[in-house]
Amino acid sequence: MFRLLSIELQKLLENRSSKILIFFSFILPFFIILLSSFKINFFGLFTIDLGSVGIFDFPYIWHITTFFTAQFKLFFAIVVVSMIGNEYSNKTIKQNLIDGLSKKEFILSKFIAIVFFALVSTLLIGLITLCIGLYYSGDTEAYYMHSEIIFLLAYFVKLVGFFSLCLFLAVLVKRSAFALGFMFILFILEWIVYAILAKNYDDDIATNIQNYFPLKSMWKLIDEPFRRIVLMKSPEKTELLYDYAVHWNEIGIVVVWTALFIYGSYKLLQKRDL
Repeated sequence: MFRLLSIELQKLLENRSSKILIFFSFILPFFIILLSSFKINFFGLFTIDLGSVGIFDFPYIWHITTFFTAQFKLFFAIVVVSMIGNEYSNKTIKQNLIDGLSKKEFILSKFIAIVFFALVSTLLIGLITLCIGLYYSGDTEAYYMHSEIIFLLAYFVKLVGFFSLCLFLAVLVKRSAFALGFMFILFILEWIVYAILAKNYDDDIATNIQNYFPLKSMWKLIDEPFRRIVLMKSPEKTELLYDYAVHWNEIGIVVVWTALFIYGSYKLLQKRDL
């Protein structure tokens, strides 16, 4: 496993574009979260102090930081599709196989790299969330602090699932730009199917079915926190109550899709004449 990971890290770190994208995928979201935790005065006209709203208190902060950080996953998604695109364009995939790397090991090396970067990202977001939460939160009781730490697991599963989809599409079309284009097409198709189901049945049935689709199931892992933020300051607005919790069945759906994407990538490569 470590041998396969070292092979992928060497390829990525020798590529300048990949290094820049990896840097931004890690640094930019954490910089924004850290910056937003400060009190910012705009030339004496007004002051932004998000900490005073309570969004950095435990346990809310686990939900809020993982949701917003996950929106930056596109940076590393470009790295993932480039891993495959560069293999085909530079013909290194054929050389790897000639040098003794099996097709199974080739796909496994990509997946291990995906898991590695997702894990590093999860650990970093967990650390920065803990530090900011300890600074702002008035209640630092251990149970209260960690009551919603499951959002970190959802964040990790979401990244692995999304990057595995990127890997599958990259293997399918062999080109980075086309793979990202297919991602957008998949997004449109999911909503077209939803619209057809909603028209022929009802919204609830359509929504329940849509929640099993790849992109929507990944999105559902961490629901948007905006209504929850409103409820924090206006608890009397009970009509805004909604289910924002992480559910094990939703994690299971994404895990199944992840397994299918990795298996599909392997089968495509296995049947393809390189």
